[in-house]
Amino acid sequence: LSFFGGMLLIIKWVLTLGTPDIEKETHTLVQSPSSRRCTSFFIGKVTVIGRENLPVENGKAPAPVYVANHASQLDVTSVYSLDRRFRWIAKKSVYYLPGVGLLIYLGGHVVIDRRTGKNKKSVSNLFEVSNKSVQEGVPMIIFPQGTRAIATELPLKNGAFVIAQTNKSPLVPISIEIPMNAWNSAYPVNQLWGGVVPEIKLTVHRPVNVTGREDMDDLKQRIR
Repeated sequence: LSFFGGMLLIIKWVLTLGTPDIEKETHTLVQSPSSRRCTSFFIGKVTVIGRENLPVENGKAPAPVYVANHASQLDVTSVYSLDRRFRWIAKKSVYYLPGVGLLIYLGGHVVIDRRTGKNKKSVSNLFEVSNKSVQEGVPMIIFPQGTRAIATELPLKNGAFVIAQTNKSPLVPISIEIPMNAWNSAYPVNQLWGGVVPEIKLTVHRPVNVTGREDMDDLKQRIR
């Protein structure tokens, strides 16, 4: 879905002599519908709790910074059920995933290089592009734990909070709850014998206003 959707976007871009907002179309026409369909077909349903806490999507600056826990790769597809546009921070190796890497490029997402000797430049680029994004009115979505951890509570890294404080962007905490049977429930085949449909729950908490003067440790504890 990602590959063919991305190729169609490129064809449209060529035929129209340059789509003015290909980044937005990448999200609305390919990324969001592809993620939702893959999740609903192969994994189960996604329920969003606290949708009323989502900031209005009005394109005004500064855009919010969404922060969520990170337990598995299902987090990446399930958050598209929030019905919000956003940009990711992804490691450079994602570029080499067929289709997905193309959408990361077309969608204008932030790419970092974790290799030794490359980190410093990548971190600088991370903040530069992220700050530009929220000032353009496009939210960032960040997993402050930095990597996936199912059974371990990892410490929160500073990146998301520095971006929020620099731009005075509200932080929107999201709790992602994925049932342990999501991978091996045999869904959707199990529906033939009345099996349970796994349910991923996204809980959107009230936004935390950021002024830039907060103590970093206190701010991270509130989000946790």
